[in-house]
Amino acid sequence: MSLENTSVAKRFSHIYIEKELLSGDDETVKRVLSHIPKAHVISIDHYKDVFNRKHQDPMLQKRSQALILASKKGRLIYDGAPVCQSFGNEHFCYTSCVMNCLYDCEYCYLKGMYPSGNLCIFTNINDIFAEALEMLKEYPLYLCVSYDTDLLPLEDMTGFAGKWADFTYNHKDLTIEIRTKCGRTDIFKSIPVCERVIFAFTISPDEIINKYEQGTPLLDDRLKAVRAAMEAGFPVRLCFDPVIFAGNFEEIYGAMFEKVKTALDLNSIKDFSVGSFRISGSYLKNMRKLLPGSALIQYPFIEDNGYYAYPKSTAERMEGFVEQMIKSTIHDAEVFRWR
Repeated sequence: MSLENTSVAKRFSHIYIEKELLSGDDETVKRVLSHIPKAHVISIDHYKDVFNRKHQDPMLQKRSQALILASKKGRLIYDGAPVCQSFGNEHFCYTSCVMNCLYDCEYCYLKGMYPSGNLCIFTNINDIFAEALEMLKEYPLYLCVSYDTDLLPLEDMTGFAGKWADFTYNHKDLTIEIRTKCGRTDIFKSIPVCERVIFAFTISPDEIINKYEQGTPLLDDRLKAVRAAMEAGFPVRLCFDPVIFAGNFEEIYGAMFEKVKTALDLNSIKDFSVGSFRISGSYLKNMRKLLPGSALIQYPFIEDNGYYAYPKSTAERMEGFVEQMIKSTIHDAEVFRWR
């Protein structure tokens, strides 16, 4: 069942909060607690005492996530990862206001990246803004703010997407991307509209969603959210990424694209992203331990410079098929493919 059909706040029965936040006047802490008034609050010294402890079972934790509220120290904005697309931007970075996701996609690299299945929200978003301002003194910045989570299902609790949009609106050399699978349509009415706030929607066939993207909205609901974002005035990117191999690949992705064409004015889409599944070797190793029965994760991927992906012929077949569907519909479409 999609999380859009349930109350996000009701998912959390326990909240771990760093002591310094409990004794302070943190706006996000107050907002979260007001949305989950019945949760059991546990004071901790540092988020890593819970999130990084040994002998956790992330897969089991995902079924009943705990929430952690913390303040992140040190560097807060990082260079974009090699497996991510820069979309032609020289200064391409990302930041993490939240670690882990409400959704539970089988292929998600977070399973190999984090030792915990619990959700950690860093409440000190103003410190990230301050670091971004220092960078903006030197050069224009393209910043991805939701690679290590999906911010939109959490918006009622955190307000982070709205805060990022407001911050971006007021700083003309900043462009942000908010990546999402969320099917909510109401959210775009309350977020400040800005041409430099790009909503990037992951688009998948229902067959892939049902099999590998647990808790996420079906295709029709995602397309309704895309349309709502476009009607509100936001630029929208459609991400056919990751493309997942299936024996009837052309059939299911072809049917998916027919739905997309029917639901949306594709000429009004900002651009398109196409990429097949790829992942770092260290993350894949961890995921294979966690998911020994997953045909997707146990697939015999090919290694290249520490990263694993489908064989080049398979990847080219899948990505080329999707790109051709796009360009046969919108001849001058800007399609970005990961190389």
